[in-house]
Amino acid sequence: MPPALFALTIAAYAIGTTEFVIVGLLPTVAGDLGITLPLAGLIVSIYALGVTFGAPVLTALTGRAGRKGLLIGLMALFVAGNTLAALSPSYEMLLVARVLSAFAHGVFFSVGSTIAADLVPENRQASAIAMMFMGLTVAIVTGVPLGTFIGQTFGWRATFWAVAALGIVAFAGIALLLPTNLKRQAPAGLVDQVRVLGSGRLLLVFAMTALGYGGTFVTFTYLAPVLQEITGFSAGSVSLVLVLYGLAIAAGNIAGGRVADRNPVRALFWLFAVQALVLVAFTFTAPSPVPALVTLAALGFLSFANVPGLQLYVVELAKRHRPGAIDVASALNIAAFNLGIAAGAWIGGLVVASPLGLGATPFVGAVLVAAALVLTRISAMLDRKAEEQAPGWSGRAEPNRA
Repeated sequence: MPPALFALTIAAYAIGTTEFVIVGLLPTVAGDLGITLPLAGLIVSIYALGVTFGAPVLTALTGRAGRKGLLIGLMALFVAGNTLAALSPSYEMLLVARVLSAFAHGVFFSVGSTIAADLVPENRQASAIAMMFMGLTVAIVTGVPLGTFIGQTFGWRATFWAVAALGIVAFAGIALLLPTNLKRQAPAGLVDQVRVLGSGRLLLVFAMTALGYGGTFVTFTYLAPVLQEITGFSAGSVSLVLVLYGLAIAAGNIAGGRVADRNPVRALFWLFAVQALVLVAFTFTAPSPVPALVTLAALGFLSFANVPGLQLYVVELAKRHRPGAIDVASALNIAAFNLGIAAGAWIGGLVVASPLGLGATPFVGAVLVAAALVLTRISAMLDRKAEEQAPGWSGRAEPNRA
């Protein structure tokens, strides 16, 4: 892997920490600001919505900017957002700060994904994307548990100061390791950008992304209270459980990239199927510590295993259906990831506030993932149909289907 990928991974680590550390701090933030748990959960949704709408719009607006200069500027915005979060005196100001950080997040991953894929040969592209997203998974293994511990010990504002410091390290990493002559797609025209949203094939995959990735967040957003109130772990033990969950995510991200290199849609079909089953299982294992930990390890493995395949699949389809707007399609898929997070966190809040309660969040998440499974099957059938209609098709080539 080229050194430039390590620069992207460093930045992804900082961004991953700030995105997911709030999950372990929800009870702490809610208590300090005097708000309810579902209202605290909206901090997750607001961040995700900032990525959802910021990624495609800002990616399009910055299409002519140099890639290295753009990424450096994004990390500066990231540091500013987390500094404001650390200084926030109120819930409303915290939401504003999170949105600023989210804008940097959205553009970084949409542009970074295409850069990562272009840095390596075609048969290693999913693995390269997985390498960049490894920063997210390592952040969950180390940054999130450590940030949770810092927040529980010194207050949640101290966590955001620490994340701002991580952002400065990432800023330096990009400045030092990323080459200045990065390849980039020609800026997409406004018509091409709008046409991405007019592609039924791409919209189908965006829906797969939102449902398949977001389904886990119905539970993950409220994992800390689930572990404390249902499983019976102490607040201090939650950080250790998050380490286990993060290790499983790291393993799943690597495995997901490898299995998706050859046939992403087939890999996604089976990953979603098993993910839905594990979520259903967690509904029943959550009250028992040991079975709950085993199930969480499996869920962590699966929750990020679909990320490289989903991103690669969108890039492949964009090259076929919207070749003038590949960066925009990549940005919209990043938006779909975060729309799924926002919807998952919001739906999880509704479930928590309803008579169903915390214990029902895994089952509801499984329903969303099952919907993604159905859409994946439909997409595979459409791929098969397109291959059969392609000139020179003989029926001997391996179809891109589940």
